[in-house]
Amino acid sequence: MRKVITPVNAEGRAKLGLRAGDTVRVIQNIVELKKGRGTDKKEKTIKNTRKQAFEGLVLSVKHGKEAGGMFTVRTTLSGVGVEKTFPLYSPAIDSIEIVKRSKVRRAKLYFIREKAAKAVRRQLRNARMMHLKSDETVAAEEAAPEEGEVAEAAAPVAAETKEEVVV
Repeated sequence: MRKVITPVNAEGRAKLGLRAGDTVRVIQNIVELKKGRGTDKKEKTIKNTRKQAFEGLVLSVKHGKEAGGMFTVRTTLSGVGVEKTFPLYSPAIDSIEIVKRSKVRRAKLYFIREKAAKAVRRQLRNARMMHLKSDETVAAEEAAPEEGEVAEAAAPVAAETKEEVVV
């Protein structure tokens, strides 16, 4: 039997036993290419590598521990659902950490997509019924008080500045 040489710890990733319902943190190596001109006015390409973490719920694992095994991770970033599909044995993945294991009754958790969308719609509907205002409008109202409040608000500020000058 042949031994395959790979930069990935294949045995370690196979032993992880990823399954749907796990919350994982995938740390990727991202290569950024920056083109610019040096002091000698020649085009130079600079490679910059960084590590980026992506933490979320595993929706599906396809092809298990095989060479072509893939897993899909979903998370919500800035109120938007984001899914990424990773090859299990990709050298671009630095490490995979299992943060939490959950017991689920399905092999594929694709229904979470619709469930999350319904929850967002429900929140928007409830916000409309309650007539809530966004933060910007509340901050603008606080910044511009009414005429009667201006004199009261200015008096303590003036008193504080006088005390600071005297002391």
